[in-house]
Amino acid sequence: MTTQVETMEERIRRAEVLIEALPYIRRFSGHTLVIKLGGAAIGEDVDAFLQDVVLLRFVGMRPVLVHGGGPEISSWQKRLGIEPRFVNGLRVTDAATMEVVKMVLTGKVGPELVSRIHRLGGQAVGMSGEDGPTLLVRPRGPEDGQDLGFVGEVDQVNVEPIVSVLDQGRIPVIASIGLGVDGDAYNVNADTVAAELAIALKATKLVLLTDVEGVRGADGDLISVLDAAAADRLIQSGAIHGGMIPKVRAALHALDEVTASHIIDGRVSHSLLLELLTEKGVGTMVTR
Repeated sequence: MTTQVETMEERIRRAEVLIEALPYIRRFSGHTLVIKLGGAAIGEDVDAFLQDVVLLRFVGMRPVLVHGGGPEISSWQKRLGIEPRFVNGLRVTDAATMEVVKMVLTGKVGPELVSRIHRLGGQAVGMSGEDGPTLLVRPRGPEDGQDLGFVGEVDQVNVEPIVSVLDQGRIPVIASIGLGVDGDAYNVNADTVAAELAIALKATKLVLLTDVEGVRGADGDLISVLDAAAADRLIQSGAIHGGMIPKVRAALHALDEVTASHIIDGRVSHSLLLELLTEKGVGTMVTR
């Protein structure tokens, strides 16, 4: 077995990468970043993403991780004989489906993410919107005339439990479940949860990770920077459709507080660092 010797040029390039990141580290140190990891982006390379999150925490940033678990929820629904149904990217959630959502998000996906963060040297606390409660929600109205069941719309955010975790130097890992005024648990779109938390926490950035490169235009090309007017046109034309609709709407909504929202491909190794700590970035930046 031969050992590859790193050349001086390669060492210098490593140093240059660190130097490129320095202005961004300085700019965002002490700032809160809300990062949503989509269920479809939770794959084999999830540790690379979580390494990014842990690194951001160690260089002084305050990342808050919101997670979905869509594919796994659908998989468990099918095992239990429940056919997954969606309207404009939102899951139709009857009582049986709500039980599956709670089981998957708070019993499997969340604890796995927390455990992985610990193995990578970070510290994390798993939470859901019911804890605290952090997210008080109201039932969401019909979508395109169809009742969504136990799908919630965020009515109020209590940031104290999250800020307490952040002040301890830990990473909050939050499942997208809210508590209704009726005492029932509600499924809340994770992109929406991330946007509402970003606003309530006065975050500097909202980053939505998904399983596509970003937002594409009518011609199929990736859009690097997308403003509100262009987003509305693309939604109306159908170029933005399905699960991308709530992502883009959430990204725009968060701009009430954050400086910019980002929709990036979580399947790309270290895409979070590439987006936040390099000049060009990756994916789509959403602005006013």
